[in-house]
Amino acid sequence: MKEHLYDKQLNIKTGAVQMTPTKSFHYHRYEPTPYQALETFFGQYKLKSSDRVVDFGCGKGRLLFFTHHLFHSTVIGVEMNEGLFQEAIANRERYLQKAKLRTEKIQFHCCFAEEYQINPLDNCFYFFNPFTIQIFIKIVNNVLLSAEKSLREIDLVLYYPSENYIYYLENHTPFELQEEIVLPGLFEHNPNERFLIYRLRKINS
Repeated sequence: MKEHLYDKQLNIKTGAVQMTPTKSFHYHRYEPTPYQALETFFGQYKLKSSDRVVDFGCGKGRLLFFTHHLFHSTVIGVEMNEGLFQEAIANRERYLQKAKLRTEKIQFHCCFAEEYQINPLDNCFYFFNPFTIQIFIKIVNNVLLSAEKSLREIDLVLYYPSENYIYYLENHTPFELQEEIVLPGLFEHNPNERFLIYRLRKINS
């Protein structure tokens, strides 16, 4: 029920349509994060209006509109599928129209995730298992290179986290597990129903 009610409230259409975006096995099908999960997550994880959130494999933009609605943060969606990208753009028009807003704080890029040019101010990156570990490694390396050039604290947020993602972060990167947020009533039956926040702390040389 919340899926429909939140979409209606935000004036967007992000239903749980699943599709295979490409013939490449590296990229997974589209599936939006459930609103119930987002409610639980943002009940504990707070953002500021100055934060910049990047969602890789953003689909129709659900996470981004919900985040902007709650915190007015800058939100950036990266989506390689042209059809989903166009639906995200249409959702942005509807969302801004209902909210009576004109803002540059909601952006979408149609490109492969590993080709996204990380902004020096991007500081939170969201992953709902959008691609294989090979692509994930490329993106984390891009994030680390950006952090070397522009020192800042950076969070990686994993929903329904892949064991491969976890192993790589904990054994091959300076990111450290900051927090685990489990979904009550779901985690007990499926240990994947959780969010993991990995943090790279700003280290001044």
